[in-house]
Amino acid sequence: MDRNEVLLVGRLSAPVEEHPLPSGDTVTKWRIIVRRRRHRRGAALTDSIPCVTFNPDTAAVVRGLKPRDYIEVTGAFRCRVFGPSAAKIWRYEVEVSDAKPYEAEIPQPDEPEGDADGMKLAALIPRQVHYLAPTG
Repeated sequence: MDRNEVLLVGRLSAPVEEHPLPSGDTVTKWRIIVRRRRHRRGAALTDSIPCVTFNPDTAAVVRGLKPRDYIEVTGAFRCRVFGPSAAKIWRYEVEVSDAKPYEAEIPQPDEPEGDADGMKLAALIPRQVHYLAPTG
């Protein structure tokens, strides 16, 4: 049985964009920044994942958030093809069916981070990337 389900929790990267379509519908677009697990000592990589919705209720939730706010979205992975037949452009995105603000709890210093819940929360706490940090 085929399944196409996506669940993302990350940060909104920039303000939401809305584009009216010739059909009269409005497509709402945004990007979510999702941090990858550390793959090397001290290195933290992120993915910027494009998301869209045609649902006005979902769009209203996302419009209510500011850049860098945490968000949880569910939807489906889509491949869209644009352009003339001689120069097709393939674009991958998540078509979001539901979105809600995500309240990330930051563990207190006296709480141990060795348990499973502490590890999940520690993964959500932004870490400074030293090679992009201001110098002097």
